[in-house]
Amino acid sequence: MKLPQINIKNRRASFDYELLETYTAGIVLTGTEIKSIRLGKAGLADTFCYFNNGELWVKNMYVAEYFYGTYNNHQSRRDRKLLLTHKELTKLQRLAKESGFSIIPTRLFISEKGLAKLVIALAKGKKMYDKRESIKEREDRRQMDRAFKH
Repeated sequence: MKLPQINIKNRRASFDYELLETYTAGIVLTGTEIKSIRLGKAGLADTFCYFNNGELWVKNMYVAEYFYGTYNNHQSRRDRKLLLTHKELTKLQRLAKESGFSIIPTRLFISEKGLAKLVIALAKGKKMYDKRESIKEREDRRQMDRAFKH
């Protein structure tokens, strides 16, 4: 039996931020958390990453409690540690200290080996006029697609 592809996206990330570099990180999870993610019961809305003692953590990531979990079920919005190489961590930590940069999760998926992976991006916040520009470009692209179909 082939499991359905899990691909949970943070839709607001590309609207609110200009994504500069992306990295794929592993996540440290408990037993019931991976089961909920495999069922697609997770969300990346309002999530962000931060450094604590040289380790990268994701905050506010929602993973629903597992329905069949017992007393050792997980908390739905706990902080989870991310796994990256030392080189990537030092580079991200150096860039994240600069003013205006954030580390934002953009996509959560299950790899071919069955492991949960989180795609994070080094991002710079957009101003209001940048958001309006993004909306205008998207509208223009839709109108062009409609014109070619007819």
